[in-house]
Amino acid sequence: MTYRRVGALLHGTGMVSEEKMRGVLEGAAAYADDELTPYATAVALEGFGVAISVHGDDIDSLHEGYASLLAGAAEIAGGRVTVTGVRIVEGEGGLEGGRFDLLEFERNGKPVSVPAEHFAEDYYDHEAACRAIAETAPDGDPRAWRNVGFPREPGIGYDSIMVLATPGQREALHRHLGLTFR
Repeated sequence: MTYRRVGALLHGTGMVSEEKMRGVLEGAAAYADDELTPYATAVALEGFGVAISVHGDDIDSLHEGYASLLAGAAEIAGGRVTVTGVRIVEGEGGLEGGRFDLLEFERNGKPVSVPAEHFAEDYYDHEAACRAIAETAPDGDPRAWRNVGFPREPGIGYDSIMVLATPGQREALHRHLGLTFR
């Protein structure tokens, strides 16, 4: 699999315009025909603007990080969803053994609350982040956010990749790229 083939598939399934595909491939000209690992294939979806990654390593701040993730997801969704007031309501106790918090925000003015377990101020709760991103799918749109699955090697940390796609587009990504979805 190559970046060029990923772009052609995304364009062929209607996930990106021809203009977007060409622009991304021009920027990736130096490596557009290099073979991609399954994880790099999933990450390429982000490069084409149809996915967002939840960083698996440390981040600067949970508070700013979640806000940035949700803003990016809303942008990928075409700006048809407005996300405001992103905040973490901290639970009781310290982070050493895990603290049960709430990730709260407004989606189109309506409150959303996602339970999150944090073990540090600079690491996401990946499940909570993915559930929050899923809330940015536009109403009445056949696309939904799904976590991209790919073969993983033991002991290697990976970002969670969330893609916004229709069921038919996910089927094409599975059939042609070998990606699975949760």
